[in-house]
Amino acid sequence: MYKNKNDNFNDRKRKFDGQRDDFTEKETQNEKDIIFGRNSVAEAIKAERPLDSVLVAKGERSGSVPKILADAKNAGIPIKEVDRKKLDYLCGHANHQGIIAVGAVKAYSTVDDIFARAEEKGEPPFIIVCDEIEDPHNLGAIIRTAEAAGAHGVIVPKRRSAPLSFAVAKTSAGAVEFMHVARVTNIPQTLDELKSKGVWIYCADMDGETFYNANLKGSVALVIGSEGKGVGRLVKEKCDVVLSMPMKGQINSLNASVAAGILMYEISKQRDI
Repeated sequence: MYKNKNDNFNDRKRKFDGQRDDFTEKETQNEKDIIFGRNSVAEAIKAERPLDSVLVAKGERSGSVPKILADAKNAGIPIKEVDRKKLDYLCGHANHQGIIAVGAVKAYSTVDDIFARAEEKGEPPFIIVCDEIEDPHNLGAIIRTAEAAGAHGVIVPKRRSAPLSFAVAKTSAGAVEFMHVARVTNIPQTLDELKSKGVWIYCADMDGETFYNANLKGSVALVIGSEGKGVGRLVKEKCDVVLSMPMKGQINSLNASVAAGILMYEISKQRDI
C-alpha cells in the first residue's frame, strides 16, 4: 500500500498534540492549585490552608454550601460567584459540586511582618503597595524586582488582585519565597496606618512631579496602580507625593511592572547614598 511521505510526520504531530493537550490541562490545574468538591473545600478551610479565594456557582446554595461560604467569610477568604462553566474548566470537568477553592503557593504575611523585617535589618521600611494589579505576570515581576531592590514587603488587596498562584511564583523567579506579601481588606485604610508609623506614601501617575527631583529617602511606601486604570482615586488622595516619569516617545504610559522597577531602583539608589 502506498503511504504518503507525510504520514509519519502527521502521526507524530497527532501524538504530540495529544500530549500537549494533556500537559495544558495539567498545567492549568497546577497553576491554579485547585481544590474542588464540598468536603475537600470545607476541610481546606478548616485546616487553615492558605487560600486565595472560594469560587461558587451562581445561585448554588444547596446542602453544605452555605456553611462552607460562612466559614470562608469568617476566615477572611474572598468569595466569588462565577458561571458553572468556569468551575468545569478550572477542575478539568471533574465533579466539583458547585464549589472550588483556589490555593496559594505561599501563606500571606501581615503588615506587621513587613515592619519586623525592616527592623531586623536595621533599615527604614521600604514597602511596595499594589493597587489592583490583576495580571499575575505583572505581580510576579513586581515581587521579583522588589526583592532584588531591597524592599521589605509587598501589600496587595484581598479583592481585584492577582492571587499568589503558580504563575506569580514562576514569574517572580522564586522571589516570592523570600518576600513578605501581605493581603489587606482596604488599601486606603492601610495607607493611613502606614502614615501613622512614619511612612511617606508615593504613587506613580502621569500628572505628578518628575521622580528625578523627588527625595525618596527614609521610610517609603511606593503605590503602583492597576494595568488599565492606574492608581484609584481614593488611593491617590492618600498619597503624600505623586510621581511621574518623563515620556519622550509616542506612548504616554509604561507597563505596571516596568514603572515599578524604575521607581524601586531610584528609591534603592537614594537609600544607599
